[in-house]
Amino acid sequence: MKRFGFVIWLSCALIAAALPPASQAQILSITLIPPELPVYEQPAIPAPGYIWTPGFWAYGPDGYYWVPGTWVEPPEVGLLWTPGYWGWQDGTYAWNAGYWGPHIGFYGGVNYGFGYGGAGYEGGYWNNGVFAYNRTVNNFGGVSITNVYNKTLIVNNNVSRTSFNGGAGGTTVRPTAEEQTFAHERHVPPTAGQVQHEKTASTDKSLLASVNHGRPAIAATSKPGEFTGKGVVPAHEVAQEGKQGPAPAGPTALEKKPPVANTGHAPTGAAPAKPVGNQLKTNQVKPRTATPPPPKAAVARPAPAPRAAVARPAPPRPAPPRPAPAVRRRPPPTPSAPHAPPPKKPPPH
Repeated sequence: MKRFGFVIWLSCALIAAALPPASQAQILSITLIPPELPVYEQPAIPAPGYIWTPGFWAYGPDGYYWVPGTWVEPPEVGLLWTPGYWGWQDGTYAWNAGYWGPHIGFYGGVNYGFGYGGAGYEGGYWNNGVFAYNRTVNNFGGVSITNVYNKTLIVNNNVSRTSFNGGAGGTTVRPTAEEQTFAHERHVPPTAGQVQHEKTASTDKSLLASVNHGRPAIAATSKPGEFTGKGVVPAHEVAQEGKQGPAPAGPTALEKKPPVANTGHAPTGAAPAKPVGNQLKTNQVKPRTATPPPPKAAVARPAPAPRAAVARPAPPRPAPPRPAPAVRRRPPPTPSAPHAPPPKKPPPH
């Protein structure tokens, strides 16, 4: 299987070398499913003018390997980076290479994080020839960045870490009409630094997915090709279910409404960037940590005095029942003797 994969890779590489960059969109086709995106933090920007390009899984003779995310100087003023992505079609996974252009194009709905939430870019925009950075997305470290603005985003730690579009387990997003229009604009291929960055990653065995099992020790760098030093950031362990941890590919920021493509103008709802020199230096603005007030000493309070019992008069006793009055009965009357009849008068003579 490994030998078969090498033959496919070598054949595609030879064909791709003979074609112009614009024709290399879907040359490399693989039957193995791409790994999930690792979880990592964004290193500090090296200097003003750099734009973040997220890491991705590339394919070589030994299988998938991780190309660390890094800060890149755009080849021209006004250009933005559209990340590449794996797309499933007809049983194979084809690689769609990233490019520079005046607008952010379609990148498969893959959530790369740090402003690349699946569509468009919320990390910054060009403002009169100067790139303005969203303070809530980018890591400035100790670098003084004066052209900044604030646009609060919703951090979603439960988003998918899928690195491909289509097929079983892939994203289901399709390009919008606007993104299809952006696909026909003038595209600029990756810079020489980006090409060398990917080539260096292909020679590092520790970046092979079969070796790091999805957790590369070099997940991101401050500059292209610098794989050692303090600017190197390793991948984190994926948070267990029910526990909050880093978002896929760093602090992924998603809006509640569907993201829109970056058109090169100030994003809706964002405060316009102030001219250079009128903004406070970034390294002078430090987040304040709320310090809880010291606990107050408990004041001993005397126990309340017991209340004196109030003597209550005893309830009146009920009067004893009075005896019923004696009923005097009169003796029955004695019957009188019968009266003798009156004497009869003598007859007359």
